[in-house]
Amino acid sequence: MRILVVEDEVKVAAALSEGLTGEGYDVLVATTGEEAFFLASAEVFDLVLLDLMLPGRDGFEILGALRKRSLQMPVLILTARDAIEDRVAGLDRGADDYLVKPFAFAELLARIRALLRRGRVDQVLRLKAADIEIDLVTRRAMRGQHVLALTAREFEMLEYLARHQGSVVSREMLARDVWKEPARGTPLDNVIDVHMVHLRRKVDQDFPVKLIHTVRGVGFILQEGEP
Repeated sequence: MRILVVEDEVKVAAALSEGLTGEGYDVLVATTGEEAFFLASAEVFDLVLLDLMLPGRDGFEILGALRKRSLQMPVLILTARDAIEDRVAGLDRGADDYLVKPFAFAELLARIRALLRRGRVDQVLRLKAADIEIDLVTRRAMRGQHVLALTAREFEMLEYLARHQGSVVSREMLARDVWKEPARGTPLDNVIDVHMVHLRRKVDQDFPVKLIHTVRGVGFILQEGEP
């Protein structure tokens, strides 16, 4: 399970990272709102621990931006702001839970487990991007009324692009999250490009509006219209 910790206090962030890593979680830390939004938009996380008082964009802004992008991973707010109006504002903007500092680490772990259990039960079973619909249960993808005859790898690539629709997906991200080979000695760029050619042909060749685009020197993006 991957957790994004958004906390600008270095000691607090380090303690959370160390404690959660010790519990078996894969932890990434962001110290600013901008960094948190970039990471949450570009990578896949099972949970976000979000401080409210951040330099630059505060936690409320980041939470609202994530929900506007339809990023539905559970968000647990961690903050010293314990006023009722702050709690209500956080929940109204899309937070799933709220924990006031200082807190017991055991309670944090219990709340994380509860949110992750709920996330597995309530997880999205269908993805929609433009006129593409992806059924994650039957592993069938359709564009309009047309069934896309995808291989297992092509389906995984399309799912990944759909989960990041509107954002650029790099070859490194695909190698890490789809191929599961982040430390491969030989880059997978050529292999990824070949699979992407086949996927793009199946998704776009019979339709006037193209959805999968190459961003030269960066990667790929799924969206209507040129990037």
